[in-house]
Amino acid sequence: MANKILLIEPDFPTNKKSRNHSQSIPTGLLKLASYHRSLDDKVKLVRGCEEIDYEPDKVFVTSLFTYWSEYVWDAVHYYKRRFPGAPVVVGGIYASLMPDHCAKSGCDEVYIGLHKEAERFPPAYDLVDTDFQIVHTSRGCPRRCAFCGVRKIEPQFTYKKSIAEEIYKNRVLFYDNNLLANPYIKNILEEIAAIRVNGRVVVCESQCGIDGRLLTYDMACLLKKARFRYPRIAWDHEYEQHEEIKAQIDMLVSAGYNPKHIYVFMLYNFELSYEELDRKRQKCLEWGVQIADCRYRPLDQTFDNYNPQAWRTGQTSEDYYIHPNWTDAQIRTFRKQVREQNIVIRHGFTEYSRAKELTGRRKKKSRGG
Repeated sequence: MANKILLIEPDFPTNKKSRNHSQSIPTGLLKLASYHRSLDDKVKLVRGCEEIDYEPDKVFVTSLFTYWSEYVWDAVHYYKRRFPGAPVVVGGIYASLMPDHCAKSGCDEVYIGLHKEAERFPPAYDLVDTDFQIVHTSRGCPRRCAFCGVRKIEPQFTYKKSIAEEIYKNRVLFYDNNLLANPYIKNILEEIAAIRVNGRVVVCESQCGIDGRLLTYDMACLLKKARFRYPRIAWDHEYEQHEEIKAQIDMLVSAGYNPKHIYVFMLYNFELSYEELDRKRQKCLEWGVQIADCRYRPLDQTFDNYNPQAWRTGQTSEDYYIHPNWTDAQIRTFRKQVREQNIVIRHGFTEYSRAKELTGRRKKKSRGG
């Protein structure tokens, strides 16, 4: 007998101006949709808490970062009240990292890790409006970085030899945790380079930073050949790594990348001090590459009320996580410096000014960017 499945993406506070957020879709729910359709179940996807004319037999709620747990709880409470006879299951990142805390939301079940049956199915993209598709060539990561939760969510590193049959859109986003660690990544990039969809080439990029320790000149050339855009080199550790990072950037430049289209991924508000991150920032300015910055939150942080507008009043660790090596003022200063520096590099300015930023925006808009 067919069931009616309700898939819920909580109303997470995504910033549409952020490339990462604007390119985010609930892939896990979309795979669940395909899986349940294979069982002849009916599926419906909803974002947030909505009044819907649909009586589900089961409700699945996805979760993202642990510090967005309140949005998951809101969704659970709402749909438990709305459909008291339908069990509510929560899965995803927060559910896998903090299952005990998640269980207190009132849900009927916490699903930890990947849904093995659904993982075999392609996402049901007909349920979302997007011009791209998300692909995993691998799951897990062979690294064990202290700040990363992948080892808990996807403890086994598994990979595919080919993705050619999966590609049906002209824009592909790799969601691998460590794309270059796949031993068949060269084959996969060659596939991307050769594939045509509706007579047009395929372009691709990665949601995560590239593990530069695995980058070679030949690999850089393959990334370029596959029309891989905006490569992001991960610079997770000390300033003393700058020669290694520069060598990785040079390989990408030699392969044909414009330095201003290369990003260096940096984690701040973590173990390295503001002073050290600032030295790294200045190196990126010297190299003419942009920075993809990420503010660290612990893997068990269940709230984040950081207010980017609170320059005058400031905030404390009661509002959001501030590492002992950092201060609220340093966090805000670093983010401001990175933003202004990226604008300088992106537009080829000699220095930052608000007037120049607005001019750059107008030029981009006039070009249709």
